[in-house]
Amino acid sequence: MALNYYSATGAIFLLFIFFLSTSMAALVKEQPLVLKYHRGPLLKGTITVNLIWYGKFTPVQRSIIVDYLQSINSLKAPLPSVSTWWKTTEKYKSGTLGSSKLVVGKQILDENYSLGKSLKNSHIIFLAAKGGHLSGSVNVVLTAKEVSVVGFCMNRCGGHGSTRGPTRFAYAWVGNSETQCPGYCAWPFHQPVYGPQTPSLVAPNGDVGVDGMVINLATVLAGTVTNPFNNGYFQGPPTAPLEAVTACTGVFGSGAYPGYAGNVLTDKTTGASYNAHGVNGRKYLLPAMWDPQTSKCSTLV
Repeated sequence: MALNYYSATGAIFLLFIFFLSTSMAALVKEQPLVLKYHRGPLLKGTITVNLIWYGKFTPVQRSIIVDYLQSINSLKAPLPSVSTWWKTTEKYKSGTLGSSKLVVGKQILDENYSLGKSLKNSHIIFLAAKGGHLSGSVNVVLTAKEVSVVGFCMNRCGGHGSTRGPTRFAYAWVGNSETQCPGYCAWPFHQPVYGPQTPSLVAPNGDVGVDGMVINLATVLAGTVTNPFNNGYFQGPPTAPLEAVTACTGVFGSGAYPGYAGNVLTDKTTGASYNAHGVNGRKYLLPAMWDPQTSKCSTLV
């Protein structure tokens, strides 16, 4: 099955065009954004997230991402927190009620590029399968900055999907865009490829590529639990759906508009921008998520 893909700057460009057109038509009333529920299963309960690291990541880079995942269920971090952000997924209702608790499972390192440095979708699925075929898990492939993936930096920064058959499992993929397209997949930590050229923000963990990966990982994981098999919550065609976070692309704080991430918090020591606290003193910048109860994009700040 093809990946549901996520593109950051491409959507910002479209939002910019939309902003220009709507600002010239003041009488046009803004319509509420609605993600329709297509009556399929959502991922609820305890979900094991298995990580397949493809290519070279430093221990510090891996810890930034693992700490983000462990922050999702932590109640110890100060507010606003990563866990508060994730709780919005509980509002997505299906036949199974409850929350989606993510637990880090296996971590598989493939530092020698066993499939080369140019991957196709079939390679992503092959790598994801290394995490196992359990129904209560999501296998996440993380590709290093030297690795190209079909469509990466052209029309997507990551994606998620599911396999078919008796061993069906959900999977996701996110790439490190540091050297290939930081303006496309690591905005707002780098000036965008298209649209208004506003100053970039300082990455909260000091790594433009990996902090950008956190944004995209948050995006695809929220899409995975609320639309794991292309029949959950989404708007538009199932092959290119707007999902929980992709429906709110480019919004990180209140007052956001195309090219401006919104009002976020600033670390007084480093000058870094963030909107969520995590475990081990981490800080992250997380995108807005569509709230089913208000039919609006919800931000932490």
